[in-house]
Amino acid sequence: MPPDTNLYELEFSDYQKRRGQFWDRVNSSSSHSRGGCYQKRLAHVYQNIVPSGSKVLELGCRGGELLHALEPSFGVGIDFSEQALVKARKRYPHLQFICADAHELNLGDQTFDYIIVSDLVNDLWDVQTVLDSVRPFCHPQTRLVFNFFSHVWNLPLRAARALGLATPNLPQNWLTKHDMNNLLEIAQYETLRQWREIIAPLNIPFVSNFCNRYLAKIWPFELLAITNFIVARPVGMQLIKKPTVSVVIAARNESGHIAELIARVPEMGGGTQIVFVEGNSTDDTYDVIASEIAKHPERNCMLLKQTGKGKGNAVRNGFDAATGDILMILDADITVPPEDLERCYSIMASGLGEFVNGVRLVYPMQDEAMRFLNLLGNKFFSWAFSWLIGQPIRDTLCGTKVLWKADYRRIADNRKYFGDFDPFGDFDLLFGAARLNLKIVEVPIRYRARRYGETNISRWSHGWLLLKMVAFAARRIKFI
Repeated sequence: MPPDTNLYELEFSDYQKRRGQFWDRVNSSSSHSRGGCYQKRLAHVYQNIVPSGSKVLELGCRGGELLHALEPSFGVGIDFSEQALVKARKRYPHLQFICADAHELNLGDQTFDYIIVSDLVNDLWDVQTVLDSVRPFCHPQTRLVFNFFSHVWNLPLRAARALGLATPNLPQNWLTKHDMNNLLEIAQYETLRQWREIIAPLNIPFVSNFCNRYLAKIWPFELLAITNFIVARPVGMQLIKKPTVSVVIAARNESGHIAELIARVPEMGGGTQIVFVEGNSTDDTYDVIASEIAKHPERNCMLLKQTGKGKGNAVRNGFDAATGDILMILDADITVPPEDLERCYSIMASGLGEFVNGVRLVYPMQDEAMRFLNLLGNKFFSWAFSWLIGQPIRDTLCGTKVLWKADYRRIADNRKYFGDFDPFGDFDLLFGAARLNLKIVEVPIRYRARRYGETNISRWSHGWLLLKMVAFAARRIKFI
């Protein structure tokens, strides 16, 4: 064994010994919890990231308070301080606590939906080794969530610890967001979101809540925040080989497009189902769909009658009845070429993305494909939504959206969080995808002018409704 390897192992062993002794001493002597306001705010932020009922692994769990607050269906806490875990096991017997070093994990073949690393990376000997050690416990949809102190708070935290206002600590790494993103990429993870939290770590009535809920999300005040958050996912893990597809087409007064739709929707993956949802048409759309389906027994088609009003309701009817692994929305007016769905399928099947959103604002549009005021409105809502969710979205109202059926079920289960008043279904899905921290990928498409019938969009009334939806979502996503 090379001499430098022995030196590395000796240094690592010394690190483990010093850290273990230090934290055992801290946890055995602490009669009260320091930083209670800070920890309470952290728990609130994590509760809005991790849905209750998830399978959660927390590294550096200390006394288990955060893990307990997340209400996991199966929760495992890892810490190398036995003193901390004695208290955790007594308080939370429904959770599992293991005394181990995060650098050397052995949890069998268990996988988790969320892996939490709270205020730990700056205290680790080798962050990349820890990232490598947790990968066997990830599945393709696992999310890793980190928070770690900002460099801005280095000196204030030292002062707070010296005064006994914060939990003491040994010298730390003080990693930046750039450092963490680089380490995640090296270890085959992809950053999905990153943001700052908590300006006021002490409890000052009214002031702390205002600073932490609002100012911490607005530039330049966010630069004063104490902790950085990053949500990441593992890459290179395939979910399903050759998944099946269901293409949902909401059709209202679209009889002139039906035959062309059946002819042009491509066959994809393990098989393609076309689900037509007819929505209270005043023409013969329903009869035309039934007739065209009968003419093409080689296509796997289904016809439904919409149960309510609005495109959003029609899409939900179609999604509920669809049998494919991947769900796609295609507008019946063929302003988006059906052939472009194959590009969306490739992104989903390869794992490059978990939610595909079409973009009509890249390539030149045909004349009159989108009115000028509609274009301005779309750009405004795109900017607002990108700011809200922390992922760039250039075209919120493009009808082409693609996601896994399993993820749609999770979105539907959490729909009450945002309310049920989106007549289009676009924001409903995008807000839901953002809350689940899905990887959103945008696919440029060439937008065509409608050749038959008239648009069902009301520019002013629907625009006002969308403004109200953005304001509502800001309270549910951004200013939590």
